[in-house]
Amino acid sequence: MDNSKAMDTLKAILIDLGIPKESLHQDALLQEDLQLDSTEIVEIALGLKRRLGVSVKLEGRQDMTLDQVCHKVEAAISVHSNSNHAS
Repeated sequence: MDNSKAMDTLKAILIDLGIPKESLHQDALLQEDLQLDSTEIVEIALGLKRRLGVSVKLEGRQDMTLDQVCHKVEAAISVHSNSNHAS
């Protein structure tokens, strides 16, 4: 799974939430730069679960960049796919 699929999916979800496409770069912080509230951050996590089948915890004290969210998604995907191959 390459970073671009996770990033493309994340950007699509953010655009659905009304974030302008030009604001979406990998170093943009969800809360500080994109002004997302906790409800919207939960929406992103739900969207990632729906579209990619992985659960990632995004709500928390620490603001995250889009790149950091993608790394979390990729880590969750690799754990998910490894657990499927184990059986």
